Amino acid sequence: MNKPLFMHIVDQLSNEVLYFREKKDGLGRISLSPLQKCTAAIRVLAYGSAADAVNEYLQLGETTTRLCVENLVEGIIYLFGDEYLRRPTPADLQRLLDVGEYRGFPGMIGSIDCMHWEWKNCPTAWKGQYSRGSGKPTIVLEAVASYDLWIWHAFFGPPGTLNDINVLDRSPVFDDIIKGEALNITFSVNGREYHMPYYLTD
Repeated sequence: MNKPLFMHIVDQLSNEVLYFREKKDGLGRISLSPLQKCTAAIRVLAYGSAADAVNEYLQLGETTTRLCVENLVEGIIYLFGDEYLRRPTPADLQRLLDVGEYRGFPGMIGSIDCMHWEWKNCPTAWKGQYSRGSGKPTIVLEAVASYDLWIWHAFFGPPGTLNDINVLDRSPVFDDIIKGEALNITFSVNGREYHMPYYLTD
């Protein structure tokens, strides 16, 4: 994450979320700064480190770090959810279709793929449910992204989803199609007409 983006998030959280505002304790000492709290939460989320691992670096205990993570996630959803954590609107879909056609892919609304994240701190009792051939536990992330890196769908596969097809079977990404609520468009490829948008995948 670049510094201006991080500082924008810190600024927004400190202005809008009570937990991230500096306060004084009973002895008149100033509490942890919003920068310390956000840094602790981002380090835990970005590196998958334990909540007590930031103690030396940021002088936060395990309980406080957990509170920072919880409040950061809730604050991000509250502040940025309507803009970034949503399904595409009809206008968004039309823009994606226009860009896809301009790039030579008429009818394409994004790229879909799955990646396997190694879960180094996976509880021993769960390792069998999250392991595949390599023997190391992984969590599968399915994401749909547009040309400008807008990730408008993300789904973490539940236990037992060890490959891309299993994740797709459980993912809500195709729910609109199954319910018959999919966007109805018309485009042609090699003289053949199609009426449903598609995702590019490998």
